[in-house]
Formats: sequence, C-alpha cells, structure tokens
Amino acid sequence: MRFLFAGGGTAGHINPALALANLICAKDKEAEICFVGTSEGMETSLVPAAGYPLKLIRVHGFDRSITLKNFKNLAELPVAIAAAKKIIKDFRPDAVIGTGGYVCGPVLYAAAQKKIPTLVHESNALPGITTKLLSGFVDTVALGVEDAKAHLPHAKHCLVTGTPIRPALLECDSFEARRKLGLDSRPFLVFFGGSLGARDFNKTVVDWISQIAKERTYQVMMGTGKNQQYQTVMERFYTNGIRLEEYPQIQVCEYIYDMHIVMQAADVVISRAGASTLCELTALGKASVLVPSPYVTDNHQEHNARAMERGGGARVILEKEFTPQTLNETIKAMTGQPQTLARMKQNAAAMGHIDATETLYQEVLRLIAEK
Repeated sequence: MRFLFAGGGTAGHINPALALANLICAKDKEAEICFVGTSEGMETSLVPAAGYPLKLIRVHGFDRSITLKNFKNLAELPVAIAAAKKIIKDFRPDAVIGTGGYVCGPVLYAAAQKKIPTLVHESNALPGITTKLLSGFVDTVALGVEDAKAHLPHAKHCLVTGTPIRPALLECDSFEARRKLGLDSRPFLVFFGGSLGARDFNKTVVDWISQIAKERTYQVMMGTGKNQQYQTVMERFYTNGIRLEEYPQIQVCEYIYDMHIVMQAADVVISRAGASTLCELTALGKASVLVPSPYVTDNHQEHNARAMERGGGARVILEKEFTPQTLNETIKAMTGQPQTLARMKQNAAAMGHIDATETLYQEVLRLIAEK
C-alpha cells in the first residue's frame, strides 16, 4: 500500500508523521511512503534524513488580520491545490495523512475531493486554523488530547489517539535512567525552554539556580537552547557569582541530546508547553511545572498546559508570573510532599497514550478498508 504524508514547519509536526511512517514500514515491508512539505520548514532536513522521499509545494499560512500578505498567500492556494493533485495522481496513495502545518491544507483537501481516505492529526488542545478548516472534509481528525474535540464541531469523526512518541523514551525505566546519569536520591529537576531556547525563561531559571546552588538540595540539568542562549546563560551565572565547576550537582548544556534518558530519570520537568513535550511527559508519567510561551499562535501552549493542570499532572506558571520566588515555592511544594508528587505522576500517566502510533495505524487501515 502507498501512504502520502503532509506535514511541516516544526519538528512537532514532522516527528509524529515519521513515527507513524516507521511503524507502517515495520508492519508492511512493501509499503511505499512519500512526504509533502514546503522548502521553508524542518521537513527539508528531517524527512530525507529518515530515508523518505519529499515532494515540495509552495504554500504559506495566514495572518489573523487583514493584510496584503494574506491576499498574496490566498492567491497561492489554487496553485498549491493543483500541485497537490498532481502529486496524488502520480503517487496514487491508498491514504493521505496530515500531521500539522499549513501544507496539510491543500494536500488533504485535494485528497478528500478525490475520495481518498484522509486523516489529520492535531497534537494541541486548541486546534490550529488548518485543522479546523479540514475537519469538515477529512474522514478522521485524530486528537492528541480530549480537550481539542470541543473546538471541532463540524468534524465528521474525532478520535482521541494521543500523539506518537519516540520509541527510545520507553527503552529504560526510571531506576536504570538514574543509574546511567549517576544520580543519587536527591530530587532531579530538568529545565528546558525548547531547542532554540527561551530568553526570559532562561533568566528566571538561572537566577533561581543561583539562589539555591549552595544548598545542594537538588540535582539539576538545564538545556539552554541554541542561538547564543548557552553563552548568555553562562554569563548570567558568572554575573550572579556562581562558578558551576564548584557545583557538580548542576549541569548546564546547550542541548540535551540524551533527552529520553534524562526525562525518564526526572522527578520534575520544568518546561514550555509544546504538544510533543506534554505527550512525552504523560507517556512517562512525569510531574511538571509548565511555563507556556506567550508568543505562539492563539496562545495554544496555555491551552495545552491548562489541560495538563486540570488532569492533575502539572502546575502552570504564566511567564509574566514566572519569577525565582514563584518557581521556588512551586518546586518546594511539589518535592517537599512525596505523596503530592506521586499523585501528580499518576495523574500525568493517566493522561498518557503510549500506544498512539499503533492506534493511528489501525485507524488508517480502517479507513482504507471502508473505502
């Protein structure tokens, strides 16, 4: 069978597609996979690196106000739809799967018009514009979290599947992960604001670490993110009078490459509230402090974080309230009460979907069989 994937922009849109594509190939050695993206997203590096062909079309998203850019982007749509139809005609897919990003729009719309089985996956608690527009056309809208369903009243069919996670996350348990990292019995806290970093998030974290370093109460790992963030963080530690070589319980790095081990070992994760991160937190059953980015479309990270908070697996601190004092109070309240922390971990695990990839695969097969 042939499967056409559309998704792009960020790794959070592409990695779930790659996880599903890999599972399909593992289940069906004769399966053929093709991806569609744009020349401007991370798919241009991630998809070829995974060994899959990538077709490119030209399409852009829309601003939420009336702008000249919107008229220009609107004019691109007929051309993008025509290009998608050509790809579909040449590849002849048995199913078309979208995993986020505006490239999904023309590709899944074209497939739905041709009566090809279609599925779009939405990771966020607040669906994006593309998902909302496609929900009335595609056969199934697969959801990362239950809360998203309320925002899709015109969907033909919604199915809560969770979001596919990296299989490596489940390769070892917490005990083995802590052993590999050389951790002792003190609480292990993991901080990261995203692969590119988050300036204000990092400032607060550095100032808090600087205040509590001499107490040696916690073991800490901080991923600063790239784009000069590491240098800025190290300079701030120096300004605060902290020489990290004197505190072996504190590790600071630009990027946490063995994240699957680090997250498994963590007692509390303090991070932004991207959908992929929250999916991994729930799959692992990790308590968290979420500081949603206020700079994302429709403030969707706060919606993601609040869904976790309502489920009892996370505490939420808005960035405007994220100070060393509030962070200290929150962490003390969580780590100082073992029963509270254990309950939060249980609640997070209850929201997790470790079999999301398999569930998506079975839904795609169902749609193919029906048509």
